[in-house]
Amino acid sequence: MWFLGLINDFIIGYPIAVSAIWIVGAIYGSIFRRSEKFANVDGSDLVSILVPAHNESDTLNEAIQSISNIDYKNFEVVLIDDKSDDDTLDIMYRLQKQYADQFTIKVVPIDVNQGKANAMNQGFAVAEGEYIVGIDSDSLLAKNSVSELVKTLKSNEKLGAIAGKPVVRNRTTVLGRLQLLEYIGVIDIIKKAQAFLYGRINTVSGVIVGFRRAALLDVGGWHTDVITEDIDITWRMYRKGWQVSYQPSAVCWILVPENTKNLIKQRRRWARGGMEVIAKNNDLLLHGTITQKALMYETIISSLWAVLTALSTISYFFNLILIHEVQLDGDVLLVLIIVSILQFIIGFTGSHESALLSFVDLLLIPAYIVYYWMVNLISCILALVSFFLDPENVGTWSSPDRGVK
Repeated sequence: MWFLGLINDFIIGYPIAVSAIWIVGAIYGSIFRRSEKFANVDGSDLVSILVPAHNESDTLNEAIQSISNIDYKNFEVVLIDDKSDDDTLDIMYRLQKQYADQFTIKVVPIDVNQGKANAMNQGFAVAEGEYIVGIDSDSLLAKNSVSELVKTLKSNEKLGAIAGKPVVRNRTTVLGRLQLLEYIGVIDIIKKAQAFLYGRINTVSGVIVGFRRAALLDVGGWHTDVITEDIDITWRMYRKGWQVSYQPSAVCWILVPENTKNLIKQRRRWARGGMEVIAKNNDLLLHGTITQKALMYETIISSLWAVLTALSTISYFFNLILIHEVQLDGDVLLVLIIVSILQFIIGFTGSHESALLSFVDLLLIPAYIVYYWMVNLISCILALVSFFLDPENVGTWSSPDRGVK
């Protein structure tokens, strides 16, 4: 049937098409950034670095040590403890004393665990900086990261927020190394392509992001009734006329889950966050700008792909087991593999220095290709089920899986 053939073409053709778009956009974006002019940063503007935490006694010391080494000197740190069960709050007060001679540390204790969005709002309430930098408590900032965020924001008054580039630092397991490849071979390339093609990105990253104070005040800070506060605040900024973009030169080192169950849980949350944005901003599908529509339809199409791929996979195994018929187009799969390898090589070329990559990582490319599409397929399906069965969400934290360093 022609209809089933069309669905099959879409299932195979979609990842090829979007990979090609990402590759072209990332290449031209990199070329454009070489000639991009930025404002000079003299350190006259105070920067507030917000570090929300819940049960982060194992990572907090390293995070603050990395902040102490940044080359931007006019900053304050705001540590927010969201009712930790361990000694996170005690460590915050100790760090406040330890670094008192170098920079100001403000400690904000919260009596009831209410989630990251509320913690960021509480921290912002005491922050005095013209620019607000948000990082996770497992993030290790590169020396120039804050300067890169500030100079980018200063260069364009319409920029409300700028996302930095996360790089995976726990690489002792295969799952950790696969996520390393994903962050530099997919996530980084997508953001570069979106920033160049659309002039905006789908979402900032909570692990490293810089905000303009005026933009945060304009949108009323972070909303606590969403599952992904970073995606939500990005789109509320768009509705207020602010721009949000990407600065890959602002690098931070992060820990990622090295347990498959926790990884799927994380990605399901990301996928659901995208669905919440569509539900809350569905009017933009008709009345938004061209670039807003493009980003939203991209999310919708990827969700449709996940559903159809899941159904097709069931059909494939049904035919294989009962009819002993293999339904695979070898030529199309070869094209998908080639495009995916090309995409990774481009990501590798642009990140091998900042991400400290080696050519040994190339050996994981076949596993990486299968891993990326399958993890996102499963996560998207679970997110769809969760979204329709449990539309309400209450913001709280649980102890995260930080993997093996």
